[in-house]
Amino acid sequence: MRTILSVAILISLFFQACQSPVDHRERLVSKLDSLMATVPDFSGVVLVAEKGRTHYHKAFGYSNFETKVPLDTASIFELASVSKQFTAMIVMMLQEAGALQYDDPLEKYVPGLPYPGITLRHLLTHTSSLPDYQQLMDDHWNKDSIAGNPDIIRYLKKFHPERNFSPGERYEYSNTGYMLLGSVAEVASGKDFIQLCREQIFIPLRMSSTDIRSLQEKAAIENFALGHQYVPEKKRYVRADSFPSSNYTIWLGNRKGPGRISSTTSDLLAWDRALYTTTLVKKETLDKAFTPAQLNNGTLTDYGFGWTIRTHPTLGNVVWHNGDNPGYKTIIVRYIDINKTVIVLCNNAHETFKATVDAIENLLAAEK
Repeated sequence: MRTILSVAILISLFFQACQSPVDHRERLVSKLDSLMATVPDFSGVVLVAEKGRTHYHKAFGYSNFETKVPLDTASIFELASVSKQFTAMIVMMLQEAGALQYDDPLEKYVPGLPYPGITLRHLLTHTSSLPDYQQLMDDHWNKDSIAGNPDIIRYLKKFHPERNFSPGERYEYSNTGYMLLGSVAEVASGKDFIQLCREQIFIPLRMSSTDIRSLQEKAAIENFALGHQYVPEKKRYVRADSFPSSNYTIWLGNRKGPGRISSTTSDLLAWDRALYTTTLVKKETLDKAFTPAQLNNGTLTDYGFGWTIRTHPTLGNVVWHNGDNPGYKTIIVRYIDINKTVIVLCNNAHETFKATVDAIENLLAAEK
């Protein structure tokens, strides 16, 4: 009797082993479909993958709400601050090549700024204490012109807004820091930052839909997902670029480093896969991106080089970054212990974006 029972258990386990991968994927797809059905006006693309294999990849909504052109999974989105991980990678590659060091003073590459004591490490980890350039430019820049890094640096020198703390004293998210890293990379390499990203990352990883594009270049792309904002008075979504004076992506359209990369979910998955290899940098170099920064008093932050870091009780170590531009919300979440990836690119800045991403994570935890 015991032998028959053992055989029955083995047969049952055999069939579970054979069927579970397919059942798991089908169950996950069904649950994700049900989840997305609760957000009927969500516009974007959702990708969920495990070990590089895509389990879920679907588009919802429109690339243009006025013409009702539907999105597809190859649509190109503005990444906003998800771009920062690429800037950090360029700096890590330059460090590995000996062109710069993390503890180099910022003054070495961008002389004349009225903010002494800042290192490249401070910039990478958002501990530099630098004031926000966006507010500075909003207050003083002529929005009929398009500003780039040299203009922003010139205004920082001219108006020198105060910083709130000493470098390394605390974490404070800083677009200014990553703008300056873009300029540092140009000085250290002798190349334009856009050229660096293309040559060092986008082309080697065959990210053929990814680039740092001008407004004119984006307008010429047929499958570019336009950013939209909901206007209560009109009870509908309108293009974010309908409000140029409040849309900093227009009058700060030449900045490099903190944003401006546009891409697809598939290209971001290729980027994710490369981060499990030594294709771009050595493992010990990449590990620094996923290591919390240490403040002057010895406490740790939850940010490395271009990545936010946390631990999930079920899914293990997580590295992620989100982005937020007028009309866009974006995120890439990498569950590195279990080799799973969630990428969500949204072009109507949906109010439930974070809740939807959290719900996707809860589904992955329940399926583990």
